[in-house]
Amino acid sequence: MAQASANINVMIKAARKAGRALVRDFGEVENLQVSSKGPGDFVSRADTKAEATIREELTEARPNYGWLGEETGGAAGKDPTRRWIVDPLDGTTNYLHAIPHWAVSIALEHKGEIVAAVVYDPAKDEMFVAEKGSGAYLNDRRLRVSGRRDLITMIFGTGIPFGGSPLLPLALKDMARLTPRTAGIRRLGVASLDLAYVAAGRLDGFWERNLNAWDIAAGLLLVREAGGLIGAFDPDENPLETGNVIASNAEVFQTFAGIIRET
Repeated sequence: MAQASANINVMIKAARKAGRALVRDFGEVENLQVSSKGPGDFVSRADTKAEATIREELTEARPNYGWLGEETGGAAGKDPTRRWIVDPLDGTTNYLHAIPHWAVSIALEHKGEIVAAVVYDPAKDEMFVAEKGSGAYLNDRRLRVSGRRDLITMIFGTGIPFGGSPLLPLALKDMARLTPRTAGIRRLGVASLDLAYVAAGRLDGFWERNLNAWDIAAGLLLVREAGGLIGAFDPDENPLETGNVIASNAEVFQTFAGIIRET
């Protein structure tokens, strides 16, 4: 961004600091893959440490803001209108398996609306940034959603629930309806980056059920500021509240959403 706000600068600094530590620990995770100990507990500690780092940085800069983090839950601030929404390591399963695709996600909410967002991919050093009314950017390059209009030329991202999840049959039905009409479905395992990729035009759309606020808060603003549309599975609901998200460019949103919303 040409002129990032003070809040965005604070968010970028926190994301980079946490990201550097996660990258160092990621090298150790790769080593642990071949040990009998396994990397699970180590990754949990890395996740918790990253959230502590982010919280320390953000709280030092904005001590009155509230907080919602994946690891530490919620805390009210002296300013009841603002809170940080943070996922310190989105894509923990990828990280656990030494797959270099995961992210730090930080959003600022003001009066129930996301007004600033950072999604940082440390492994690729890609910093996605958005601020309400100021556009979306990747490493200072302005982003726009895909301009494609024909589903058969488009690829979509989603999350496929783990085995045994009650959401798995629904996800499989979604894909059965959508896949034959598209160029393909991608399951990348990081919702914040999926939404960032929609903002960047790398994915033409994304949908998923039952996500948490910290998974999607930053990504939702990125898509909107890149010119995309966001909806829930119920058109009258707020995806940030329900965790059920549909996102794409304006050209195909109604068609795409109609397919996903079929029962």
